[in-house]
Amino acid sequence: MSERVSSNAVWHHGHVTSGERAALLGQQPATFWLTGLSGAGKSTLAFLLERELVDKGRACYVLDGDNVRHGLNRDLGFSSTNRSENIRRIAEVAKLMNDAGLIVIAAFISPYRADREMAKEIIGADSFLEVHLATPIEVCEQRDVKGMYKKARAGLIADFTGVSAPYEAPETPSLEIDTSRLSREEALAQLIGLLPARK
Repeated sequence: MSERVSSNAVWHHGHVTSGERAALLGQQPATFWLTGLSGAGKSTLAFLLERELVDKGRACYVLDGDNVRHGLNRDLGFSSTNRSENIRRIAEVAKLMNDAGLIVIAAFISPYRADREMAKEIIGADSFLEVHLATPIEVCEQRDVKGMYKKARAGLIADFTGVSAPYEAPETPSLEIDTSRLSREEALAQLIGLLPARK
């Protein structure tokens, strides 16, 4: 992971601009970056948002934290170094997808501010929409859909965010949502409300 690309690699410029691809799809590319604790509702909202946007004729795709660890990032663990590499790779994929004209919905715990700032730099500040799912840990733990908190409390999972590893909340997110206070419909409406401002 620390190995750098060869100095002999040269970037090849194509004949189609990102603006042309966006115009072809009739939309403004952007990346929704959903961050928050496990159980905060990131994946649930991400896939609901994808469904809603596709129904509205928008081309989009969800990059989900668990899903990408089955393929692209299956070689990574959960140490701080591996988490950073996980986010770097996803940000690079999101950047490529935005360049293709797509709207990306990235659902990742991404607990460290520095990693999210790195993602913002890679993707580009104009396309990066940081959404903090600020659902209290007590609520997340009550949900515990995957049984992860229970295992973490029992010491069976190391480096678990919110229990044995820190979560650094965004200081100035584009949007903050507490899924314990808002219905799915209300949260979805707020997310969609971010897009018109992009034009």
